[in-house]
Amino acid sequence: MNKVLHVLVYVFLALAAAALYFELQLNSKRSELTDRNRLQEDYLVKIARTIEKSDPAKDMSLEIKKDASPVEARLVDSPDMNNVLEDYNGALEQTRTGDDVTYKWGENERRQLRMVYATDVNGEPLMDGTQPLMRGPGTEDELLNKLFESAKAQQARLNTTRAALADLRAKLEAAVSEINRLKPEARQDKVTITELKAKFAEIEQERDKAQSDVAKIKAQIDELNGEIASKTDELQKKDEEIEAKNEEIAKAKQLNENLRKMLQTSIQTQGTASAAGAGTVVTSLPAGDKGRIVEVDNEKMFAIVSFAEEAMKELKGDDLAKPLPAIDLGVKRGDTFVGRIHLRQEVKGKPYVICDILGAWEQDKLAEGDTVFAD
Repeated sequence: MNKVLHVLVYVFLALAAAALYFELQLNSKRSELTDRNRLQEDYLVKIARTIEKSDPAKDMSLEIKKDASPVEARLVDSPDMNNVLEDYNGALEQTRTGDDVTYKWGENERRQLRMVYATDVNGEPLMDGTQPLMRGPGTEDELLNKLFESAKAQQARLNTTRAALADLRAKLEAAVSEINRLKPEARQDKVTITELKAKFAEIEQERDKAQSDVAKIKAQIDELNGEIASKTDELQKKDEEIEAKNEEIAKAKQLNENLRKMLQTSIQTQGTASAAGAGTVVTSLPAGDKGRIVEVDNEKMFAIVSFAEEAMKELKGDDLAKPLPAIDLGVKRGDTFVGRIHLRQEVKGKPYVICDILGAWEQDKLAEGDTVFAD
């Protein structure tokens, strides 16, 4: 009996030591879980201050009007205008400020974060079958779900903003491309205007010189007429002197006639130069289809294009009297771009134009039936 008692004492001591060991281990884990919950709680409060409440802004339209009319040699009082921000929501640019924009969690929210289970009026956990109920008013799940929905809405607005930025970048690239295309044409126009001004100045100088020569000639004619008048009496006395004077008069008349012809030729030359400067050089056509290829030789790099009547008027004017401009046009097959051509020579009496194939632009071999267009 004594031995049994000793054995039971030793067993109780061993069990007590094991219980003490497990209690120490559980206390360490409990401290770790407490610190972890406190750290997560602190960071949830901080994160909540960066999340905007679910209050999406309404769509707001903005306008930036862009001149969409083609660049032609004519003045346009009311050009066609396009709104480049037609599909853009201006509310994406608004900065939301104020105390109610983000969550400002305090002690009440901290206490709710600690409420894992839904409780009754007595503070006892409500049961969901055999498990405690973890959802409901006043629980941690309610608070975190509200934060989750707001974060999801904020992410959706962020993705919408990203898509709007990509669309704006595409529109900016198109606008810059159009500016880069128009600037060389504008520079060439300025060079042409400067050259025409210089030629006009030269013509004015020639006109002033011709007028001065005419005045001198008129003075000489007046002087000769005076001399003829003063010699009339002497001519009556001497036939030889009359013949000599008649020859002088004939020479003077011939000189006057030659000078008149010279003056007329100078005026005609001036008018021709002015008329030559009055025409408009076509450097581009309005965008759209202009004709189709009726014959092509890809080895010799040429093609024959049949242009529509309206396209020929755009190239040569309404009366088809202007020379064929040396411009480049695109070639497509369906909606696929295949290359570019350069206008070289027209076929008299027919809407056909012989064109050079520009090898640097070739995407595929040109074929009969391909559409010629202006971009």
